Amino acid sequence: MMSENCSHNCGSCSSDCSSRKSADLLVAPNEKSNIRKVIAVVSGKGGVGKSMVTSTMAVLMNRLGNKTTILDADITGPSIPKAFGITQKAYGTEDGIIPCETKKGIKVMSVNLLLDNETDPVVWRGPLIAETVKQFWKDVVWGDVDYMFIDMPPGTGDVPLTVFQSIVIDGIIIVTSPQELVGMIVDKAVKMAEMMNVPILGIVENLSYFACPRCGEIHKIFGESNIDAIAKRHNIPVVCKLPLDPSIAARCDKGETEDLDGHWLDPMVLFLEEK
Repeated sequence: MMSENCSHNCGSCSSDCSSRKSADLLVAPNEKSNIRKVIAVVSGKGGVGKSMVTSTMAVLMNRLGNKTTILDADITGPSIPKAFGITQKAYGTEDGIIPCETKKGIKVMSVNLLLDNETDPVVWRGPLIAETVKQFWKDVVWGDVDYMFIDMPPGTGDVPLTVFQSIVIDGIIIVTSPQELVGMIVDKAVKMAEMMNVPILGIVENLSYFACPRCGEIHKIFGESNIDAIAKRHNIPVVCKLPLDPSIAARCDKGETEDLDGHWLDPMVLFLEEK
């Protein structure tokens, strides 16, 4: 039950709550893990390409010689293994859970790597889902990691709250689309991050435009974007605007994310390297 003096509205405060991100809520990673930077990729709603951005960022940082990993925290909608064509399963040892690796050496942990069939639904209540995410952090043997990207579920529910309270996040990337509804959703994501004292690194707008392959003309399929005004209101940079490109989805569907050859997210890579 929340304290009468608690103004955090986090839904999990005890009577002596003094900080939303109290040190006693933080969870240590596996003792054989050395993780230098943790970046969470979030979105206020589904279907905006959050997992694509997560996967591509891990690939690009890996190409630069960084040891990268992906913790798939979208327990009920995991898509990271499919994006990389991973068919093997994670397994346990005395040291902890051993994650799977992509062809280029990116370590991945996802609930789909534990299920008998990737199409089996995860019909779990919130507390169990949140505990699973913590287990992926503390029980998986990640080894030496330069960048861990956490693919968050959309919205501001149990899992984002658990991640922000349990793991020291170096920053979050917000993924949006140009639809007018996004303004309100971005506001919610920003306010949650501020409440949890998590730094917001920048915004990536996906599906921003379509470039005609024949004439090169730019078309705003989802209308004019308001993301620059929204970002200015919150003093957050819009780092990238990604095109609507069917070839990106086709590569991901085939498990060929590591073969993508676009430079849409290069500005975000440079942005992270400077942090």
